[in-house]
Amino acid sequence: MPIQDAVIQDHSIWSLIWNASLPVQLVMLILLVVSIMSWYMIDRKLTSFRRWNKVADLFEEQFWSGGEVSRIYQQWSEEASDPEGIVNIFMAGYGEFSRLANNPDVERAQLLEGVNRSMRVALSREVVNIEHHLPFLATVGSTSPYVGLFGTVWGIMHSFQAISGMQQITIATVAPGIAEALIATAMGLFAAIPAVMAYNKFANTAERLNNRYEVFMEEFLSIISRQVRRNNR
Repeated sequence: MPIQDAVIQDHSIWSLIWNASLPVQLVMLILLVVSIMSWYMIDRKLTSFRRWNKVADLFEEQFWSGGEVSRIYQQWSEEASDPEGIVNIFMAGYGEFSRLANNPDVERAQLLEGVNRSMRVALSREVVNIEHHLPFLATVGSTSPYVGLFGTVWGIMHSFQAISGMQQITIATVAPGIAEALIATAMGLFAAIPAVMAYNKFANTAERLNNRYEVFMEEFLSIISRQVRRNNR
């Protein structure tokens, strides 16, 4: 019974990892660190997307409820010390409108161009925040299987070198080295699959959020244009 336990222990996953060659251990360590970083970034992006969508829902519900734009601007200026998402775009646009509307020398076309430019700059900043961490997830998803494959190839080469001088070769002598190599492949897939799935989901969510911001910008610019036209009559 003790002999059987020792055999099981020698062929356990932790034992295979501990007794693996140094390059394979480094590959496993890299994949483990990358996987932990990926899950951390996935959690951060999920939290951020939920927050951005929630803020957009609250703001658009208030904005399209028929309240005065100036009052909405004042309310969000007081509540949001660090505006983000659609609120940041709105405040940038309306802030520029308020500044240019008080200047009698500014023509209607210049005013609309200034408001549009301010919102575009704010949108560019929001897009940077939305797409933050996505390139890392894409890189992990595309390269982790190959890193794991490198560990697999190295482990198999190391196993063959170890048995090259043996007179009698059995499955029991080859199995540990092969298993060690396959663990590297499994870890590569374990790091890659969640990263690929998260990247695809986040890329789709980011595109829909970006489209939502752009639609609001166009609608808000139309509101500003109608208001300027009424004021000039």
